[in-house]
Amino acid sequence: MKNPIVVGVNDSGSSEAALAWAMHRAAALKMPVLLVHAVDDRWTYDTPGYYEMLRKAGAELVATAKARALAEAPSVDVRTMLGSGSPGYALRKRSKDAAMMVIGSGHAWPGGTLTDRALQIAAVATCPVAVIGEHDPAARHGILVGVDGSEESTQAVAFAAAEADRDGQGLTVLHAFRGPNRWVQKGMPESNFAELIVEEERIVLAETIAGLADIYPDLVVHQVLETDKEPADALVASAQDARLLVLGSRGRGSFKRLMLGSTAHTVLTHLPCPTIITRVRTVKHAR
Repeated sequence: MKNPIVVGVNDSGSSEAALAWAMHRAAALKMPVLLVHAVDDRWTYDTPGYYEMLRKAGAELVATAKARALAEAPSVDVRTMLGSGSPGYALRKRSKDAAMMVIGSGHAWPGGTLTDRALQIAAVATCPVAVIGEHDPAARHGILVGVDGSEESTQAVAFAAAEADRDGQGLTVLHAFRGPNRWVQKGMPESNFAELIVEEERIVLAETIAGLADIYPDLVVHQVLETDKEPADALVASAQDARLLVLGSRGRGSFKRLMLGSTAHTVLTHLPCPTIITRVRTVKHAR
């Protein structure tokens, strides 16, 4: 049996959008779906009857979610589960055997802001995580992937290319970095130094997509090198009308102790479209 698409569910609008997105994907790929709701029982031990009330409400919530899921895609095998503890803990456990984790951008769980919940889950899951907002899918087209030369971003390109080829979408590969012009303008002697750095980054971009044409001969790939914006700003701006944005969990500039890089973190807090944080396989970074 295929590993399921695991969907974190609650009663928020973005959770409903995430559920619909996951069901359409599951139907297209003929995959099962597991709906998970976390009953956060960490603060209930001194309140008699409160835990039972939470469990009952949670059971009703997942039953409603299952009915909605089957209405979206009746052919999909849908199962449900009530987890316990924090949402991050409950969903991380399920992510170990999941093909993908799908969550809404505004998970209204206690213990933090809406954004904090999505960020926590995206950071700790061990499989790719799709974060879905209440974006209107109409007129959206194309898949955008952010790269920076890291192995994580190369994995993200492979994931995005497969998505684009399957859906018949064009693929835009964007590499953004702040060029040295700001330093030149502040007094650095004029030379070809700036041009050399830009050319090096252009080579990074080209190497990242090397081989895609052999694997996907019909895939239309656009390369974009952005030198005037920070990576997160460039991605958010470019993805406003995209069908999907794909990012590695972290890039070459991230601190090694961080599970979610600063670019991915910023993009998720300004979610421009459905966004997948890939975590295809573990990358060992040199110390």
